[in-house]
Amino acid sequence: MAGKSEVSKIKLIIIALVKFLSGLLIVSLLLFVPAGTLRFWNAWLLIAALFVPMFVAGGVLIFKNPKLMEKRLNSSEKEPAQKGVIALSAVMFLGGFIVAGLDFRFKWLPLPLWLVVGATVVFLFAYILYAEVLRENTYLSRTVEVQENQKVVDTGLYALVRHPMYLATLLLFLSMPIMLGSALSFLLFLIYPALLVKRIRNEEEVLKAGLEGYEEYTQRVKYRLIPMVW
Repeated sequence: MAGKSEVSKIKLIIIALVKFLSGLLIVSLLLFVPAGTLRFWNAWLLIAALFVPMFVAGGVLIFKNPKLMEKRLNSSEKEPAQKGVIALSAVMFLGGFIVAGLDFRFKWLPLPLWLVVGATVVFLFAYILYAEVLRENTYLSRTVEVQENQKVVDTGLYALVRHPMYLATLLLFLSMPIMLGSALSFLLFLIYPALLVKRIRNEEEVLKAGLEGYEEYTQRVKYRLIPMVW
């Protein structure tokens, strides 16, 4: 059994590394090729802020909670309503990063340094929020589903909003184009809040139908995403 466990962990490490390096390569190409230079310092800032914590967090999950890591690596969406959301999100990232690179090259609508610094602070805070949600909820997968033996988590951040993970991603994704110094890219990323609303509404239908106690949880915690707003 120990041998099988070690083999499974090695396989998980390989899958995680392949996905990590693939993501790093894709993001780098999407940013530096349109920029036409490696001197796109905003891109280096985003890559460092995004991938260094991701590497550290991934390593911690693999050795501390490999089951959760396995869930996070699975992006095969089963809900038909979510497939369109995933596709539009991919288009948003593709367009947003390319536009940011072009914006740097042609100096269309560059953002001031103080705004880039502020966005970086928000981004790092959101990453801490993201890590805390992972600590609180071991059922978190990247797909909308009800897992075997899943229970409602209603403590910590989940006592404030029903979807703190999505709050973290909202802060992360909206700060990204500002870190890249591109107002035009930020306009493209504004599609994300609308996609998030659609995803949350569908996810809550699935959870209410399949997760015992979730209906009562929604009555106790009124706000889905942002306290006092929605």
